[in-house]
Amino acid sequence: MQIRPVQASDAQAICEIYNHYVINTAISFEQNPVTADEMIKRIEDIGSKYPWLVVETPDGVVGYAYATVWRGRPAYKHTVESTIYLRADTLRGGIGKPLYTALIDELRARQFHAVVGCIALPNPASVAFHERCGFRKVAHFSEVGRKFDQWLDAGFWEVLL
Repeated sequence: MQIRPVQASDAQAICEIYNHYVINTAISFEQNPVTADEMIKRIEDIGSKYPWLVVETPDGVVGYAYATVWRGRPAYKHTVESTIYLRADTLRGGIGKPLYTALIDELRARQFHAVVGCIALPNPASVAFHERCGFRKVAHFSEVGRKFDQWLDAGFWEVLL
């Protein structure tokens, strides 16, 4: 297993990972699958300012994690929002925590202060994962998202660096 910075050539593999969640779950509130060209744009936009890492095994890229702006006002510049997705067939395979830890370590090295993770609820696996990574629940918003003809809650978890 190798954790490394994202490259534009990873876009298709990232789309395959992410689009599974977009199409089949309410974990992502995104409604439509993302194309490789759209993902390249996201990689360029986000990766120019914040860390974006992938985890690669002999099977190729099997997960990714990145940070992005949490809120746009200057006072929030030391806080980021984190995201992690793993290929569905690798869940609970021991790659998520090292990947997320590497992201958090990189954020600490860049002198960010707080990391916020937003979790679509219910999602006990993601809640447990974030808490194993040191996050604690700080907010719960009821029925703020709508997907698959149902209202969905969102919770926020935070870790201070």
